[in-house]
Amino acid sequence: MKRLTLALLSTLALAISGAAVAQDKYPSKPVKLLVPYAPGGATDITSRLFGEQLKNILGQQFVVESKPGAFGILAIEEMARSKPDGYTLFVGNVSTNAITPVLFKKKFSIDFDKSVVSVSRLAIYPSFLITTTTNFDVKSVSELVAYAKKNPGKVRYTSAGVGSFPHFDMEIFGRRATVDMVHIPNKTGAAGMINDLVVGDAHTAFLNAASAAAMIKAGKLRPIAVLAERRLTDYPDVPTLAEAGFPGVGTLHWQSMFAPAQTPKPVLDTLFKAIVEASKAPALQEAFAKQLVSVKPSTSLDEAQTWLNGELDTWRKITSEVKIDLTD
Repeated sequence: MKRLTLALLSTLALAISGAAVAQDKYPSKPVKLLVPYAPGGATDITSRLFGEQLKNILGQQFVVESKPGAFGILAIEEMARSKPDGYTLFVGNVSTNAITPVLFKKKFSIDFDKSVVSVSRLAIYPSFLITTTTNFDVKSVSELVAYAKKNPGKVRYTSAGVGSFPHFDMEIFGRRATVDMVHIPNKTGAAGMINDLVVGDAHTAFLNAASAAAMIKAGKLRPIAVLAERRLTDYPDVPTLAEAGFPGVGTLHWQSMFAPAQTPKPVLDTLFKAIVEASKAPALQEAFAKQLVSVKPSTSLDEAQTWLNGELDTWRKITSEVKIDLTD
């Protein structure tokens, strides 16, 4: 009887252990990917392409949810305050996760450095210095500079909001070119910037190539320089910004995934490994190639965090040297 009791207890313990392992398996339900912009921009595109592959790899839906506003702070704080179990994540970029925490630190109700952890870099988007074709016949960087000098204060440029990297990039460009331009911030990201340009409310902007491609093809936008190490094969006649006379100006437009800082390491490991696997999927590679995007996951969880810390340090230096009006 005693042996039977021990056997039953052993079987029960194994069953309970097995149930616990099954319950702890991540993910066991859909995962939310918060995006700080309206649909259609680079961050949204990145989230959906990776989300589809992560679903295939991990067997659960990765649902993209847009939560624009407040320089990305609304979405970041929702993610950071969520249960740290890997079911609410955030996909952001250099503006929301390197500039905003530095420039708008006092607007946060959380400590960004202690509340947010980097899971992995996802992709890097080349950008264009672009102009509208609506009542604006400027076809090169030199023509843009000449027009702005001849018409001080009349050239309007758009960005993804006050303090976004396209805002900083254009301010730095303007100073290097010694021209005075007017900032038209748009808080809805690339989609809003494109609308500003197409309707002629803005004349120029730094805009990622993927988001701009359709309107370039339609003849509504004109790329006059590319922010990349070399010319893009799809746009061989568009010079790099360095070739156009402005080396060192402009920001690499990266996208990355983040999680609440207390997320268990096994969950982060699962996510990181799945992201690396997803980055190698032919369907994802092909989709990003069409968008002229480099798929560049981090090499490890530690490297992902070290890299983010480096980006934050870079923007602490830039924002201390380049003062901009935050009341636009």
